[in-house]
Amino acid sequence: MADRGGCCPPMDLFRSEAMQLVQLIIPMESAHLTVSYLGDLGLLQFKDLNSDKSPFQRTYASQIKRCGEMARKLRFFKEQMLKAGFSTSTKSAAVTDIDLDDLEVKLGELEAELIEMNANGEKLQRGYNELLEYKLVLQKGGEFFASAQLRATAQQREMGSQQMGDESIETPLLQEQETSTDLSKQVKLGFITGLVPREKSMAFERILFRATRGNVLLKQVPAEDRVTDPVSGEKVEKNVFVVFYSGERAKNKILKICEAFGANRYPFAEDLGKQGLMINEVSGRISELKTTIDAGLLLRDNLLRTIGEQFEQWNIKVKKEKSVYHTLNMLSLDVTKKCLVAEGWSPVFATKQIQEALQRAAFDSNSQVGAIFQVLHTRESPPTYFRTNKFTSAFQEIVDAYGVAKYQEANPGVYTIVTFPFLFAVMFGDWGHGICLFLATLFFIVREKKLSSQKLGDITEMTFGGRYVIMMMSLFSIYTGLIYNEFFSVPFELFGRSAYACRDLSCRDSTTVGLIKVRDTYPFGLDPAWHGSRSELPFLNSLKMKMSILLGVAQMNLGIILSYFNATFFSNSLNIWFQFIPQMIFLNSLFGYLSLLIIVKWCTGSQADLYHILIYMFLSPTDELGENQLFPGQKTAQIVLLLLALVSVPWMLLPKPFLLKMQHENRHQGQSYAPLESTDETLLSEANHGSHGHDHEEFEFGEVFVHQLIHTIEFVLGAVSNTASYLRLWALSLAHSELSVVFYEKVLLLAWGYNNIIILIVGIIVFIFATVGVLLVMETLSAFLHALRLHWVEFMNKFYEGDGYKFHPFSFALLDDNDD
Repeated sequence: MADRGGCCPPMDLFRSEAMQLVQLIIPMESAHLTVSYLGDLGLLQFKDLNSDKSPFQRTYASQIKRCGEMARKLRFFKEQMLKAGFSTSTKSAAVTDIDLDDLEVKLGELEAELIEMNANGEKLQRGYNELLEYKLVLQKGGEFFASAQLRATAQQREMGSQQMGDESIETPLLQEQETSTDLSKQVKLGFITGLVPREKSMAFERILFRATRGNVLLKQVPAEDRVTDPVSGEKVEKNVFVVFYSGERAKNKILKICEAFGANRYPFAEDLGKQGLMINEVSGRISELKTTIDAGLLLRDNLLRTIGEQFEQWNIKVKKEKSVYHTLNMLSLDVTKKCLVAEGWSPVFATKQIQEALQRAAFDSNSQVGAIFQVLHTRESPPTYFRTNKFTSAFQEIVDAYGVAKYQEANPGVYTIVTFPFLFAVMFGDWGHGICLFLATLFFIVREKKLSSQKLGDITEMTFGGRYVIMMMSLFSIYTGLIYNEFFSVPFELFGRSAYACRDLSCRDSTTVGLIKVRDTYPFGLDPAWHGSRSELPFLNSLKMKMSILLGVAQMNLGIILSYFNATFFSNSLNIWFQFIPQMIFLNSLFGYLSLLIIVKWCTGSQADLYHILIYMFLSPTDELGENQLFPGQKTAQIVLLLLALVSVPWMLLPKPFLLKMQHENRHQGQSYAPLESTDETLLSEANHGSHGHDHEEFEFGEVFVHQLIHTIEFVLGAVSNTASYLRLWALSLAHSELSVVFYEKVLLLAWGYNNIIILIVGIIVFIFATVGVLLVMETLSAFLHALRLHWVEFMNKFYEGDGYKFHPFSFALLDDNDD
């Protein structure tokens, strides 16, 4: 492709940009800055010249490790900021000149300071939570002991009063004996207090009972509010417990059980006076700790706020440095080890910009020697690069999903911008639905700046990415809807009055019976009088079926014509004479002729049966046509077309393999050993089917012939099946129209007929949900997938190889999407 000059030539989607393999020889002292400037430019795809080395054996492995460690620290800062509820500031995202060594030291100091703050904060928070639990134990335990003491005092009084009333001669002697025996046998009971999670309290009580064989007394009181657990830091429902035991053995068992159940134990004084002092002391310590924790959190928030102000700047710097060193690792050292050698692909138009970047890097790094830029001649297939904008990128993605275009082959993305939404609209023709779809898309387009910076869900992000495709689909749907004259299945007299009217008033409620043409033909689209008539379905079926065949044959012809442009561009005369010409003859001898018959029948108003004509064209080509004759000489024309179709099959199959073999033999007789141009590779690409034409490869005639046989059979059978496949345009259009009629008549009109406001409201709600859910979502997706299939299979397989690979330049602009 000729160089069109200038830094930014006009966008040309028909063929990919002309590419060149370039070699850069960069002095070591300016290598980093050079790669950085090339990353800003984003127009050079580096080749890995050290593919035989592992990542750890490469020159800049240690620098990448340093950048990875800094990226880890930045991720740590981001996690801490998100936990604290801070967002990173984008005000200072513009990168200033930061030294990487200084940044590494600074990040290390900030990380150490933040880790220390977190550790101290966690320690203080744990102590604070323990004190809160301790205070709760003191309060609940104190209440228990106070109530127990009151009950004991009351019991003693009661017993004393009973003794005074029942005095006898024997009583003092017996009481004195009992008292003496009780004092000698009295056992001192110990107790343990703490908190246990409420969900474990029943199991805790059961295990205590079994472990001590019932020789404990357990008292539990639930805490009213959730308690923050000192270990986990989570809010948990807990019970305050007191366990009374006897003996050291029982105590050891209880301590182990408490540890197993995660029960936190706290010391407790039996004396009520000491309990009051302890509560006051704990309350004072809690207030002190609260003040200390608040001051620590304030310091931590200030530190995180300071980090957040520069986070984006640091993050971009580290990402860029890491990507620069990754790229430098793809360069090879020259023999003197003073220069780095780089190879890569770049568009031809970017030559001047790359050279300017190299000169600027040499000047800014004070290098004694500038970098050397030279173009290499290669037979390797270049990458494919289309410069797209936000409107064309989604259409190009539709094509790339099938396969990336081979270098500089005709790009179907140009035609897809029009044909894809148009074929969708043929199946989705309703200007009411089209307006709804357009309004939904308009929301994404109006808010695209805001939405492009947000993280969206999978389905929303996919819809947002294809917003311009959906917009074109909706506009074409409005156009085809006006042609079909359907607004939610209701016809309107938008472009004038109907051409038909009743003979008299008695036929007002009838359909086509009694209708006569009283005016000129309806100027645009379908006459509204057809809707609701008896002959509506047969008429629309016939119209849409014939229209589908016409559109299909036209698009397939476009595909074959594009194969001619490919063959001309790559100077492949074999494909012109033995692929393009016989394919055009075969397709148009049969289905091009059928399209012509459809148009002639429409123009003449003939009653000829086209099925009969096409079938007997094969079965009895010499028979008279009779009433099915549409024009003079039709019988002779059909015989000639049939013979041409039969001749074109061996024309496609036989000559090409023999001519390819002859060309191969001529090359190997020394007639054509001159260096090949980049376009000559296609001569043997057919022979090797995907190779790039290396002369030392052997020519396998059998493989070439079988490949050509498969290609011929595929085209001949595909001409029939692909034409039939376009009938899906008719089928889906009919289904969409009939569904609209069903929802309108059987839901909306039915609800209207009841003359009840509640039923009407319910009917409107059901109609809206059915229209949105079925017609605007499911039918849109269905028509989209069918239009996709028609492009991929019926259109693109006529000319599109799609065996290329994308141009992935080294660009800092692409780093924003990656978190690594």
